[in-house]
Amino acid sequence: MKSIYKLIISIVTTLAVGGISGFFTSSSVNGWFKTLNKPSFNPPGWLFAPVWTVLYILIGIAFYIIWNSQVKTEKKYTAYTYYWLQLLLNFGWSFLFFFYKRPDLALIDIIVLFIMISSTIFSFRKISKTAAWLLVPYLCWVAFATALNFAIWKLN
Repeated sequence: MKSIYKLIISIVTTLAVGGISGFFTSSSVNGWFKTLNKPSFNPPGWLFAPVWTVLYILIGIAFYIIWNSQVKTEKKYTAYTYYWLQLLLNFGWSFLFFFYKRPDLALIDIIVLFIMISSTIFSFRKISKTAAWLLVPYLCWVAFATALNFAIWKLN
């Protein structure tokens, strides 16, 4: 497969994860979420969409680098496994938090997500340091989101 197609598939797939979960949870974002007590460090709502868009693009590029690398597929298996697990947990968090309105279960999910992103970074690093570094902003944002999720859970 041509490299440009791999790049497009990688980015579109990760953006689709965010887009689909956002589509199904948007009514809670604009309804239930607004009624919750939030900590003082809660960012303005308009910030989330652009931040996640940039992060999903970086995540997609990181995956593309791994997918397109000349390393044998057998060596990529662990990296692929961690990547897809963290993406699934990312997808699930939105449903747990916004659709099911369960900040407690979402907190468990996001803690496991943080661990899986860290594992993805370490597995990507064995193949490409650039791909690993592209995931660091994502890890930082999820660390912040974990603190925010915890605070919202405690306040409500």
